[in-house]
Amino acid sequence: MLRKALTLAAALAAATPALAEEVGKIGTDWTGNDIVIEAISDPEVQGVTCHMTYFSRGLIDRLRQGDWFQDPSNSSIACRQTGPIVIGDIDTDKNGDEIFSERQSLIFKSLAVRRIYDQKNNTLVYVSFSRQVQEGSAKMAVSTIPLFDEQVSWSNGKPD
Repeated sequence: MLRKALTLAAALAAATPALAEEVGKIGTDWTGNDIVIEAISDPEVQGVTCHMTYFSRGLIDRLRQGDWFQDPSNSSIACRQTGPIVIGDIDTDKNGDEIFSERQSLIFKSLAVRRIYDQKNNTLVYVSFSRQVQEGSAKMAVSTIPLFDEQVSWSNGKPD
């Protein structure tokens, strides 16, 4: 029984999206609005780091706008090789894997990052986007990591 519980816990931990680490914050105006810069390491691809920026509204702006529980959907992403690339168990279908998600409102909106493997071009594609329940959002950004370098290895073998 204990072994099953530990196996389940390990599986859930492996499926958990990456955590972001705040590496910078730029104040944009006197109302407390900021641009937040976070580093995201892909949990299944060692040697790749994505830096994502997004807007965080300050207290004065929230009071002035009357929309207390929500930040804008805008984001930007840049992903780079930061060491030897070792690719673990990634999903190679067209939907890819969600590697990060963070709430941007109390209930209905989150900011997410999804990794897709473009097999034809041997490239990892990272897309940051806003997920909204009530209204779709076309706000997104994309970054790619070409895998043509000899420093790339696949722990389960490269897909055919």
